[in-house]
Amino acid sequence: MANHQWKFFRAGGFDQVKLETGADLLALDQLDQKLWVALACPTTGLEFDPKTAALIDTDKDGRIRAPELISALKWTGSVLKNADELIKSSPTLALASINDANAEGKAILASARQILSNLGKKDATAIGLDDVADTAKIFAQTLFNGDGVVPADSAADDATKAALSDVIACVGSVPDRSGKPGVNSDLVEKFFAEAAAYDTWITRSETEAASLLPLGAATADAAAATRAVKAKIDDYFGRCRLAGYDPRALGAVNRDEKEYAAIAAKDIQITAAEIAGFPLAQVAAGKPLPLSSGINPAWAGAIAAFVKAAVTPILGSRESLTEADWAAILGKLGPFECWNAGKAGTAVEKLGKDRVRALLASKSKAAITDLLAKDKALESEANAISTVEKLIRFHRDLYTLATNFVNFKDLYDAGEAAIFQVGTLFLDQRSCTLCISVEDAGKHASMAGLAGAYLAYIDCVRKATGEKKSIVAIFSQGDDDNLMVGRNGLFYDRKGLDYDATITKIISNPISLRQAFWSPYKKFVRLIEEQVAKRAAAASAEADAKLAAAASATANADKTVAAPAPAAAEKKKVDVGTVAALGVAFGAVGGFLTAVAGHAAGIVSMGPLAIIGAIIGLIVLISGPSMILAYIKLRKRNLGPILDANGWAVNAAAKINVPFGTSLTGIAQLPPGSSIDRTDAFAEKAFPWKTWLIVLVVGYGLLKGGFKYYRGDLDSNLPAPVQSTQLLGKLSPKYVDPAKAAAASASTNAPATVTEPAK
Repeated sequence: MANHQWKFFRAGGFDQVKLETGADLLALDQLDQKLWVALACPTTGLEFDPKTAALIDTDKDGRIRAPELISALKWTGSVLKNADELIKSSPTLALASINDANAEGKAILASARQILSNLGKKDATAIGLDDVADTAKIFAQTLFNGDGVVPADSAADDATKAALSDVIACVGSVPDRSGKPGVNSDLVEKFFAEAAAYDTWITRSETEAASLLPLGAATADAAAATRAVKAKIDDYFGRCRLAGYDPRALGAVNRDEKEYAAIAAKDIQITAAEIAGFPLAQVAAGKPLPLSSGINPAWAGAIAAFVKAAVTPILGSRESLTEADWAAILGKLGPFECWNAGKAGTAVEKLGKDRVRALLASKSKAAITDLLAKDKALESEANAISTVEKLIRFHRDLYTLATNFVNFKDLYDAGEAAIFQVGTLFLDQRSCTLCISVEDAGKHASMAGLAGAYLAYIDCVRKATGEKKSIVAIFSQGDDDNLMVGRNGLFYDRKGLDYDATITKIISNPISLRQAFWSPYKKFVRLIEEQVAKRAAAASAEADAKLAAAASATANADKTVAAPAPAAAEKKKVDVGTVAALGVAFGAVGGFLTAVAGHAAGIVSMGPLAIIGAIIGLIVLISGPSMILAYIKLRKRNLGPILDANGWAVNAAAKINVPFGTSLTGIAQLPPGSSIDRTDAFAEKAFPWKTWLIVLVVGYGLLKGGFKYYRGDLDSNLPAPVQSTQLLGKLSPKYVDPAKAAAASASTNAPATVTEPAK
């Protein structure tokens, strides 16, 4: 391992390590982490099993780091006979692949076999996640499973089973691994502590019965009846004392007559809240409380129950109750109230004192404790089930994570989608496969904007189920003419579920070189359209104003007194500076057009190749800067900031160059072999530019050929009868042979010969 030979491949503009064997995976701790594509990733928002991610994330901080991935690979390699098994990413694990040469592997193998045996698959040779997913199913037929919980049917004798049922009925239960309700040591301790407290409380009532239960078993009923009216009787005697203190208070303590009038105006019920709030009886200084007649109707029933349960048994038959009598009743029931307020063991009260004492006297607690000990003894074996699940998950998922973490093979090989690609967006006749889940679009955009890519943030909703998710999609083909906030499309997640998709935010960057080429012309056309629209709007407003003025004048025409004519608008003085500026501007424009015309004439005279070259040069001059700028930006597009904004720690310049970007966004194309009827009954009439182009080319050729024929340049290649000098001379007597005219001109302009006279 120390001299492990690595292989690399190049993708995305940088070198990435190949992970082709189990030895490559186990040696990752030796690979310089500067060569890893990523150093950390989140455990959520990925197309990766979150349970597996949680197992790898040993510090439970919601992120998987390089050391945690290395640790998971090392552990998995130690309990497998051949690490190459990891490359298969199989969801099932062959029992023969588990390394039973070490203690941990041996325990995992034994546990795997026990699980299969419990499921009725004793002869199975492989185990999968389905086999370990349902622990209730695994332990359905077992009495003890090592979780420290025993259900009632785990007891061998009826007495212990009954005791377990009582514990569950009084203090609750916890689910056993088999799914049945059971008890653990905490619940057992709580139950017997409650039972002991209840027994102590009951025993006191038996030893102090004379003071605590003055009426015997009827004491509780007397106390309850007294408790129900205590506040109201206290209120009555308080009002009587106030009336005795000052007779002027008598009217107030008996309530005002107006309050009775308000109640009398409605249908009165005996238990009406308004009546219940009135005094228990008519108040007077030192007046006893009547117990039969003259009682507030809302309280008549409660007072009758109080008289029957407490007054008569304690004081004897009475028609009224003095304040001293009231104090005597409270004194008699006071010890019971204090004892009752301190009731303990209420959780087991429903069992009754006899059952509670029977449980305390029996060996039920010891029997249940023994059952718990037997169950606990199997803890290590049962816990190995979770280790079996961990191994199955790592066996299936670690290679997938490594090829999306150590390298980005899944992203660049155009095969299986990367774990951060959550689905495909269809919008504006394009399909975007690089769609990444985001939680906060605003926060994500502040970082992702540095990627240099055209990003559209999308809200996805399944209205039928209410499911929602937010994604960011990268557009890397086509143009942005029809991409805007509010546009709708359709998003398919990796499971094939469809969502309504709406653009909520856009980060605009160059999409393609084709977009850059046409961009200047589109901007020019938009500018013209905007100017035309502004002029049209201004003209429309001016016309509306004139119509309004005309209508107003017509409406005022019938008035007897004519409105004074508006004063003539003062003529504006001509600004000499403005005239000069306009002159300079028109002069500059005229000079430019003259220069263009002159150059154009010169280019035309140079022939068709020169014209084509000039047109190409003009196109390059217009589109070239935009394309160069777009090319530079497209070469710098980087996936790193987009993933970093999601919690990744991308360690390489994961570029999205033009060829790779093209593969990430599909453009609508007709299927191979399909046919199309291009007849469109509603098509706008197109400008026949092809026809005009042919006419211009042919016309240019005819004009140029005719000019050369007229000059006689073609005579050397033509028969004598159709030569220009012959044919045109016959047709037009005034025709002058260009060659003779040129010779005559030369002769006329030649310098005269001077002859000296002979001497």
